[in-house]
Amino acid sequence: MPPPRTRNSVVVVGDAALDVTARHHGPLIPGGDTRAQVRFTGGGAGANTALWLRSLGTETTLVTRVGDDAGGRLVHAELTEAGIHCAFTIDEDAPTCCVVVLVDEHGQRSMLADRGANARLRPEDVRIPKVAAHLHLSGYVLLEESSRPAGLAALAHAKESGLTTSVDPQAAAHLTETFLEDISGVDLLLPNTDELVALTGSPEPASAKALLGAVGAIAVTAGPDGASWIDTDGVTSIPAERADCVNSTGAGDAFDAGVLRAWLTGASTVDVLRAGVRLGARAVAETGARPGA
Repeated sequence: MPPPRTRNSVVVVGDAALDVTARHHGPLIPGGDTRAQVRFTGGGAGANTALWLRSLGTETTLVTRVGDDAGGRLVHAELTEAGIHCAFTIDEDAPTCCVVVLVDEHGQRSMLADRGANARLRPEDVRIPKVAAHLHLSGYVLLEESSRPAGLAALAHAKESGLTTSVDPQAAAHLTETFLEDISGVDLLLPNTDELVALTGSPEPASAKALLGAVGAIAVTAGPDGASWIDTDGVTSIPAERADCVNSTGAGDAFDAGVLRAWLTGASTVDVLRAGVRLGARAVAETGARPGA
């Protein structure tokens, strides 16, 4: 008899990385020195969402690919200690993903990313536990041609296995012409405003109604302007929670976790959005992109 599924079991397919975060004081000086506070932490959109989910008590598995290097071992150890089940594939030819995050005095970040082994995720790397009830896919997997087949395989496997699904587009500038086709049939899409503009041409939450033919519902985060839920019943919006923005890195990943935890446990639409903005506000107040960072 197969093990029972629980709504409190989520598998995340996405990036795990090392983040080098530099919070600089004043503008960067080309060719010169700029003082900064520099920290070395774990990162990656998939890993971040997995950790925020785990912090809420959700049983979480992370499917990713890392290098056969010190970085990959560090990431694995950190996530395992936090209670994440790590379904990692070790790549002997590519390094663990590394992201340089430049954070200005207003807490806004710019990123320089070397996706490394993450860009080499393959369909055979995607191993979904039988107890999982939901699959969350980081859009980065679909936005890289080399890893796109793995993302498509993950969504197809989830559909065949009866899992609910969600996707965060992750990067407006890199959305592909095939993205909407790739996510067709997904239960929940989790864009930010920039990604909504890239998909619909408008920042207005109501524009997401045009996506309902491809996905079941959309939860849009607008940062300091709050968040909205769009489905066949209409548009529901709530304001953001006040927060001192130290570092905006990972705020969307935290929002995803808050929304998913509440949605999967049957919360109302308003409470789902509140859970998302609450976790997003917690994230921007952190130095890093993860709980307690």
